[in-house]
Amino acid sequence: MAIAIKGLHHNAYRCRDSEETRKFYEDFLGLPLAETLELKRTKTGRDVEAVHIFFELGDGSFLAFFEVPGMPFEFKTQHDFDLHIALEVDPETLEAMYAKGKASAIETRGISDHEFCRSIYFRDPNGYVIELTARVPEKEGMLDPKSNGARAKLDAWQASKARAKTSA
Repeated sequence: MAIAIKGLHHNAYRCRDSEETRKFYEDFLGLPLAETLELKRTKTGRDVEAVHIFFELGDGSFLAFFEVPGMPFEFKTQHDFDLHIALEVDPETLEAMYAKGKASAIETRGISDHEFCRSIYFRDPNGYVIELTARVPEKEGMLDPKSNGARAKLDAWQASKARAKTSA
């Protein structure tokens, strides 16, 4: 029986401060705070003091964050290649959010042209990179695995890594 994944329900991340995080995701990005769960005991019976907050995306999925003051976590400024959260917007919203970011005290980079999409980047209060991206309709085929050779390109990448490793 094949597994039919319907879509993303939520991604969850740690946060330093839930209110600081709410201000960025709700007040700045415009994602409504959908739920706040105060956690006192885990499902495995451990006592905990945590809050789990959810922000709703336009497709019904969520970005979620845990604030757990008594549990150490190493927050660090993330490089885009290490971790970033990409959220889709329309081209008009991309332009408006770029201007809003530049007018605020939030780190704002872009607009980057990736051919199939255009992106801007912010850094949230936790150090995570948030990418807002708008599709370029005439380049939609670039992400179509039936015609873009994605599998062959990945196989070639893996083969070149193997060759480099054996010649080193």
